[in-house]
Amino acid sequence: MARKPPESIQVVKQRRDAALAALVQGVPYIRFLNITFDRRGDELTGVLNYQDMIIGNPILPAIHGGVTAAFLEVTAIITLSWSQLWPQVESGAIALSDLTEGRLPKLPKTIDITVDYLRSGLPRDAYARAIVSRAGRRYASVRVEAWQDNRSRLFAQATGHFRMPQDGASPGA
Repeated sequence: MARKPPESIQVVKQRRDAALAALVQGVPYIRFLNITFDRRGDELTGVLNYQDMIIGNPILPAIHGGVTAAFLEVTAIITLSWSQLWPQVESGAIALSDLTEGRLPKLPKTIDITVDYLRSGLPRDAYARAIVSRAGRRYASVRVEAWQDNRSRLFAQATGHFRMPQDGASPGA
């Protein structure tokens, strides 16, 4: 019996990008804030694309603290969801067509999140990366760091705890 040749890297990359886009597009608030995600390998970087409406203090000007907190929380949830979703898509447990047709798995729910505002967010694009410290069946802990021009000069960071969707959380459930 002839063995099936491996998929080309471009096909795998397109499937990953389509799955991530479906996950992000499934949350209207992410679209409202104009947050996008850049995927490089297994690492996601959230991008808060600058727009005038995110300014909280026009005198400074500075990004609104609520927008900063939402950006950190969204980055944590999407990174956590992606770390759980991608292996299921690759194994075939979840069909890519389910995701692209809007039948998304349930997202983790925030238990608590603590945000540290380290400096004012300037009126420009912001970036964030989340590190999943622990992801069990019921609970996950995630750290997030946000920066603008220089990765070593953070303007905010957060630690969040999330309740994981239970096993019965299948697409469309």
